[in-house]
Amino acid sequence: MKMTLSARNMSITPGIEQRIDKKTARMGRYLLPETEMQIKMRKDKGDMRIVEITVPMGNGVLLRSEASAQSNLFLAIDDALAKMEKQIHRHRTKLGKRIREDAFTYEEPEYIEEDTEEKSPTIVRHKTFPVRPMSVEDAAIQMEMLGHSFFAFVNVDTDQINVLYQRKDGDLGLLEPEV
Repeated sequence: MKMTLSARNMSITPGIEQRIDKKTARMGRYLLPETEMQIKMRKDKGDMRIVEITVPMGNGVLLRSEASAQSNLFLAIDDALAKMEKQIHRHRTKLGKRIREDAFTYEEPEYIEEDTEEKSPTIVRHKTFPVRPMSVEDAAIQMEMLGHSFFAFVNVDTDQINVLYQRKDGDLGLLEPEV
């Protein structure tokens, strides 16, 4: 497993690198050797330490976890890595249930995340993401893996963009465009 560490408003010390290496050693058995884990750390106003971890699993699946702690970077690292390990384990378990020949082939996702620096009253964040045809069940799994409350995808049955969302009652809703 390859790791990319980056930090904003702070420096990465050898102690931080050792802590991350120690905590990620167990995850190596779940991931392919060429899998790249991106770890971004930053210090925000008020001495808040935030750690974001992104792992592209292939076939358009992108796992992401985030944790924050007040002035304790090691606690934020531990929390984010624990969340990521749970997601990886959950993803691998679900793949095992519906295994296919190409389930573990790796494709580089075209995931680009941009943070806008300008203060705009309407758009505060712009993301682009790869869209691939998938079934509603696969979209539900992907939405759960990302931990989001909605997920946009191309429905394999209708070849149209659909939005799957988490309802307040815990069920899922599906938005389909009408021509």
